[in-house]
Amino acid sequence: MLLKVSGLSVLYPGTTEGHVLEDVSFSIDEGERVALLGANGAGKSTLLLSLLGILEAHSGRIEIDGVLLEKKSLPLVRSKLGLLFQDPDDQLFMPTVYDDVVFGPQNYAENGGNSPAEAESIAQRADRILEKLEILHLKDRMSHKLSGGEKRLAALASILVMEPRLLLMDEPSAYLDPRARRRLIALLQTLTEAYLITTHDLELVRSLCGRCLLLHKGRLRADGPAKDIINDKKLLDECAL
Repeated sequence: MLLKVSGLSVLYPGTTEGHVLEDVSFSIDEGERVALLGANGAGKSTLLLSLLGILEAHSGRIEIDGVLLEKKSLPLVRSKLGLLFQDPDDQLFMPTVYDDVVFGPQNYAENGGNSPAEAESIAQRADRILEKLEILHLKDRMSHKLSGGEKRLAALASILVMEPRLLLMDEPSAYLDPRARRRLIALLQTLTEAYLITTHDLELVRSLCGRCLLLHKGRLRADGPAKDIINDKKLLDECAL
């Protein structure tokens, strides 16, 4: 089991009552593709930030690859996760695409996360990921001058180069035109990593995910096969979807 969430509750920041998430439990296995659905305010982004330890749980447990999430384990846990932001402009901050892609592994290596031999292969690893995502030709381009779809793929490359065990993707198809969206879906279909995707795009769910988690007002309302949940019009309507 790659991810196990047990009885997770998260309070609204700065309060002692009122839950953003309440008693949420689920697990994700190696290589599993899971969609996280819910209306705005249901707690989807809060859940992703909690998995990374950015938001602290009021109660419950989070285990990543058998490691309990706590303050002393944060660096190890975060090395196993990769978060793709909803807006790629929040993720790309270096002068060129290549600089953005190698920033993470270089920083990790400088802090003792890699052996010298591994650190020397960062450039090769970056090229391999860029080629896999079919954007090697953008390597020396300035990130802020890319199209929306190109930015999304560059941001994804900056995550994949870190070789995470579980990808967390927040609305990956947001702001994309139809062609860029189709290209992103085709590329995500080729990934072998497990991923958890928050989205309102039900067609993306149909294309990529075998399973859905449905949040409603901070509680896990449903957990099951994607085709069953996204075809349950009564359930989706009750959850404001």
